[in-house]
Amino acid sequence: MPTAEQELKDYLRQEGYRLTPERFEVLDAVMTEPGHFEADDLFLHLKENGSKVSRATVYKTLQILEECDLVYRQRVGKHGSRYEKAFGRPHHDHLICIHCGKIVEFIDPVIEDRQKNIARLHEFEFVSHSHQLFGLCSDCRSKKHNKQNTLI
Repeated sequence: MPTAEQELKDYLRQEGYRLTPERFEVLDAVMTEPGHFEADDLFLHLKENGSKVSRATVYKTLQILEECDLVYRQRVGKHGSRYEKAFGRPHHDHLICIHCGKIVEFIDPVIEDRQKNIARLHEFEFVSHSHQLFGLCSDCRSKKHNKQNTLI
């Protein structure tokens, strides 16, 4: 079974990128992240732990990691992009709050089967998908409701 490090090495060689220690340092940091994160937060985490990796290297490496399917990038409206490790994780979909940017992961076999059936119906070779539902989380709905009640 290949490791994330081996996947990155193979991809870098295949695409003609240099294999630098900094890229693997970013990969290691990504693989230890438990959830969703922003690129700047990852950069600050590395700096706090004594890394010399530049912000530009973090951004470029995240782009490369996305290209080789080791990370997923979620666009979260006005909150920019958040990343999460993809390697070794089952496929899942997301609920994204348009106010605070909170992300909730979910897996629904019925949705997965329906998408495959739709692809088959249209004779479409199904490769992958990204399913994102945008709305307001319960905390933001509650704050909005409380704010409206105080105005009356």
